[in-house]
Amino acid sequence: MKNIFNILNIIKINLMIFMVILLTSCATSMTPVEINNSLPTLTISRFITQAQANESTNTKKCKYLVKGRNYNAPIGMSTKDDLRNGAKGIDEWVKLDGGNAYVLTNYKWVSVGNNGATQLYIEFDTLLCE
Repeated sequence: MKNIFNILNIIKINLMIFMVILLTSCATSMTPVEINNSLPTLTISRFITQAQANESTNTKKCKYLVKGRNYNAPIGMSTKDDLRNGAKGIDEWVKLDGGNAYVLTNYKWVSVGNNGATQLYIEFDTLLCE
């Protein structure tokens, strides 16, 4: 009988650990620093800050192809998955626009449905740079 209680306690502890991990991985947003550190590693296209874009366009090293592009990334299992999906969309639009770089101008996670799910909404400009 004592073994059964020990097994049940182990199961309860494992279940609690699983729930903590699940809830931690289901965060609904990322900080600006997390975005700026992660997004460039997930895209093939060149990530350019707004300041770099201003300097590059003034010196004619880059030119804007499309300003104000919007993309709703497919919902992932975590914010990192949302960001991966967003990066894929950015790369596809940059390629379709004939560019090789992008400037992230805005992003937000928007609540979708009644179950607490969120979707990443990205705004960016595409550029062609030397």
